[in-house]
Amino acid sequence: MFGFNQKIDTDEGKIEEILTRGVGQIFPSKEALKKELLSGRRLRIYAGIDATGRELHLGHTKNLLLLEKFRKLGHEVILLFGDFTARIGDPTDKSAARVRLSKKEVEENLKTWKKQISKIVTLNGSNPIKIRRNGRWLSKLSFEDVIELASNLTVQQMIERDMFQKRLKENRPIYLHEFLYPLMQGYDSEMLDVDVEIGGTDQIFNMLAGRVLRKKLGQKEKYVMATTLLEDTKTGKKLMSKSEGSYVSLKDGPDDMFGGIMTLPDNVIVPLFTGVTGVPMSTISEIEGRLNSGSINPMGAKKQLAVEIVSIYHGKDKAIMAAEKFDKTFSKKEIPEDISVVPVKSGTLLAEILLANKIISSKSEWRRLIEQGGISRMEDDSKISDFDYKVEKSETYRIGKRRFIKVEPNLR
Repeated sequence: MFGFNQKIDTDEGKIEEILTRGVGQIFPSKEALKKELLSGRRLRIYAGIDATGRELHLGHTKNLLLLEKFRKLGHEVILLFGDFTARIGDPTDKSAARVRLSKKEVEENLKTWKKQISKIVTLNGSNPIKIRRNGRWLSKLSFEDVIELASNLTVQQMIERDMFQKRLKENRPIYLHEFLYPLMQGYDSEMLDVDVEIGGTDQIFNMLAGRVLRKKLGQKEKYVMATTLLEDTKTGKKLMSKSEGSYVSLKDGPDDMFGGIMTLPDNVIVPLFTGVTGVPMSTISEIEGRLNSGSINPMGAKKQLAVEIVSIYHGKDKAIMAAEKFDKTFSKKEIPEDISVVPVKSGTLLAEILLANKIISSKSEWRRLIEQGGISRMEDDSKISDFDYKVEKSETYRIGKRRFIKVEPNLR
């Protein structure tokens, strides 16, 4: 009565798409994993996300959507919240050690994660995706346990990592705890007793560490699926990074989400269609062909992409409304109807008004926006260039690309 009775779906077409769409590498091979999936054996598959921030973003959804596809085939799927590993910090692609988080900070980050992912993965009902935390086992390891685990990996393996080589050449410190991170991620695979791990191509070293431990500790094979990262193909920078590029949060409302997608570079339209939507690959290939031939404007394709993505999290109706509002506000440069109107004393510094109303977060952001021409009057589209600009009359301002405020001074 309590067993799993769902038949495993071995449709070759579905499996082939799962193993190729947005996937960079598979270890030991795509053919070996495909054979397992076609066998009808129920596999245990997982992906992990470290709780380093309160907001999940479109970059996270790529692996989440892949987990959901495996769930629909009938496999046992686990999403691991890295509550312990978040406090240590993954050194991957970092030129300096991460700032370590406290347990309290991690718990604050995790508060709304289930709500954020519930639109794209199934957490209830038949064969739901299970959520686990690695603090349950990593926090219980003794020093003796850590030494025993560490004996399975070598210092040479660690030093060969690109980011460590870079730091050595630049005489930057490498902390001992950073060597332990792949060991901890590898131990997750053993404790979860998984057959498959999914992660970005930047996680290959960490995931292969788990493959080593599975073979040595559990005498079992572990397949590794490395998905391609969402990157600007021209600059090589990650798209969904607060420090390196545009950031589209799953917590964004439909208007902000739509606007955020529209600010992304044109060269990522096809990778985003492929990685974070359910649009058929045949349709995506058609869009790519039309973009390459110039028969479709990239702006039109990006709007189609934005509607697809916003529909997943907010529904089709709100996605269409967001598209209409974007077109009215940005394409036609009209003032939004629902703009905030703020009464102020004449002569008040605009910077103080924006800070008080949480339009900007700091004076350093104010200075950066002014330097970059990021604040303008909607009435004549002129840029504000004075750091000490004072409001003397009724004006409407655009701050950045998607923030607006109308100021009504008391002139008496």
